[in-house]
Order: sequence, then structure tokens, then C-alpha cells
Amino acid sequence: MLTDTRLKSLKPKERLYKVADRDGMYVAVLPSGTVSFRYDYRLNGRQETLAIGKYGPITLSEARERLREVKRLIEQGISPAIEKQRQKLQAKSTYFGDWLTHWFDDANYKDSARRMIQGIIKRDVAPKFGNKLLSEITPDIRRNHCDKVKSRGASASAVKTRDIVGIVFTCAKSARREIRQSGGIISGKHIAQT
Repeated sequence: MLTDTRLKSLKPKERLYKVADRDGMYVAVLPSGTVSFRYDYRLNGRQETLAIGKYGPITLSEARERLREVKRLIEQGISPAIEKQRQKLQAKSTYFGDWLTHWFDDANYKDSARRMIQGIIKRDVAPKFGNKLLSEITPDIRRNHCDKVKSRGASASAVKTRDIVGIVFTCAKSARREIRQSGGIISGKHIAQT
């Protein structure tokens, strides 16, 4: 069974070598010096290896916890390696900024409107929401941001910001992406006072 002291003492060799832990997990020590937690398993008659993570960025106890999650997936007949790839793809395609770019590139606006919308995106939308997952953007976050835009005396930009964010959510939904938090609807009365 491995310990942190033992992991720190592992030195690279000319070829990859393995050191066993418990419950089937082991570390592979690469010639580069990287120590990687791995787990070999059989599913549907196929032998597969899952790279759980590298020692350093994750600890031994975190690797063991991830192994427990992996074993639960295997018991359900789900390949952890395929599930890991699916989650990476899903996370990559659920960033607001990706959908914003997708929508704006396909949007059909005249040049003057396009420049105005692009300015609002660069100033008010992308810096706040660009690197967030769609599921992280709640109605309260949207409303608070629109209030900040409005507080600098830009009510029209606040309304446009609200509209752009709403359109991006609609675009993502229409592509049938699963969004846990739909983003909700914020009516104009919450932003612009008449």
C-alpha cells in the first residue's frame, strides 16, 4: 500500500514502471518523472486502463476517492474512460462564451447593428459570462450584472445585455444541450425604469 512518503521517494527509470496501491489502483512512474494514478478494469469483456490523475495536482487520498467513484460506475456497467471523455466534451460545449461566439457568428445583422452588438458583447457580456458554464449563470447573477450596467447610466446597454444573454441560452437550448439552470427570464421592468 502506498503512502505519501513512498510516492515522493519514487524516482524515474529508463522505462515506465508500476507500483501497486490497494483496491487495484497503482501508480505508473514515467521516465519523465511523472507519477500517474491508474486503474485497470474489465468491462464488457474488454480490458481498459483509466488514468485517474497525476500525483501532485491530486493527492493519494483524492485518487482513492476517485477510484471509489470509478468502481461505482463500473458496477453500473458504465465505462469510466468513456464517461470521462463525455464529461470533457460536455463541459467544453457548455461554456457560455462558446455559445455566444456560435450565435454571433450566425446572427444576421446589418453592419451598424453588428458593431453595436459586438461592442456590448466586448464591454458587458463576454468579460462577465464568457468563461462560465451555462449552468453557473443564474437569473440573479444576470439581474445583478444588468443592474451594474444600468448603474453606470447605460440602461439601453443593460437591456441589450439581458437580450443577448437570453438569446444565447435559447440558442443552446435549441441545440438540445442539457442546461441544469436555464438562466430564467428577466423582464424589462427589472432593468429599465420607464
